[in-house]
Amino acid sequence: MRDAVVTAQGDRIRWVELPGREPSRVYVHGLGATSPAYFAEAAVHPLLAGRRSLLIDLLGHGLSDRPAGFDYSLQAHADALAEALTAAGVSGAEVIAHSMGGSVAIVLAARHPRLVSRLVLIDANLDPIAPCVGAGGSSGIAAYTEEEFLAGGWEEVRDRVGAHWWSTMRLAGREALHRSAVHLVRGTDPSLRRLLMELSVPRTYLLPEADGPLPGAEELAVAGVAVIPVPDCGHNIMLDNPQGFAEATAAALAQGPVPAP
Repeated sequence: MRDAVVTAQGDRIRWVELPGREPSRVYVHGLGATSPAYFAEAAVHPLLAGRRSLLIDLLGHGLSDRPAGFDYSLQAHADALAEALTAAGVSGAEVIAHSMGGSVAIVLAARHPRLVSRLVLIDANLDPIAPCVGAGGSSGIAAYTEEEFLAGGWEEVRDRVGAHWWSTMRLAGREALHRSAVHLVRGTDPSLRRLLMELSVPRTYLLPEADGPLPGAEELAVAGVAVIPVPDCGHNIMLDNPQGFAEATAAALAQGPVPAP
């Protein structure tokens, strides 16, 4: 395990690091998750092993500190992640990021372009989502006020998301979980989709094949984003179909920029 101070208050981001060749690969988890739990199998898969790999936990999640005073916006997450990567001597990384982590990775690439040479996004949020009372995940969490969530709403979320997700979600700071969800469903301005389309690095978007076509896929393709469906999986592609995920990710990392039509 490694760590780096990422705020003026001394808060630390931590990650599990696997040694290997450069350029580094950085794995970033989703809301209420932790990268070592979600990406360990992928990082050591024969198709992906051999690179220096940082399985990093965003501030407020997993192994990292959980400051109650941090705002946990996508921009703040991205800037804290940039501080950690800079402290680790990382530049030009291949960033592999799931769900909310993919949204953070888009902002990271836009705000700190020297740190990112390639993006592989795993069913990442690209558009704003309406908060929805009683839903699981970010939209359900964001439907609470922060006061409601801290006063007991988190228990309702625990019961809705199930034992698997809660096993890592319970490690997140409650302020971190709520604020991260609120900012995630709100998105960014310009939108995450627009930021992604305007990036110049090679970009791949993986989604579950069962979900059907990704909305706006044609527009993404015109901008040079490869959209790749992966079979036999749900939202957690790397856990549900490790072999399919490794094959799709290895192929994405081996390709050059996707030419615009």
